[in-house]
Amino acid sequence: MRYRWTNLTRNTLLADQADQADTFLRRFKGLMGVEGLPAGQGLHIEPCTSVHTFFMKIPIDVIFLDPSLQVVDIAHAMPAWKVSRVYFKARSVLELPAGTAKASGTEAGDRLAMAANG
Repeated sequence: MRYRWTNLTRNTLLADQADQADTFLRRFKGLMGVEGLPAGQGLHIEPCTSVHTFFMKIPIDVIFLDPSLQVVDIAHAMPAWKVSRVYFKARSVLELPAGTAKASGTEAGDRLAMAANG
């Protein structure tokens, strides 16, 4: 199942075809090996307090979310072969195409919403 992610604070769409990674294997694989991430797609990883971009081929925006889906912080256009810091307040992350967070005006403190799409 795919999910629609919206920024309730800014009334903007972040993704309308985001996958969910909620098993160990799916979280481990993440976006490794993905050749491209088109606008509207993404990956929600839960639980997650930190990410790495080892073996990735594309930069991504990483939005760190607390349990209520409030934005804790954002790693903009995180390049391959990097590790984020650990966000102890985060419960999950939303990985999106690089530039999505800025284009949507998403900032720390914003509230997001996730809804089943389809």
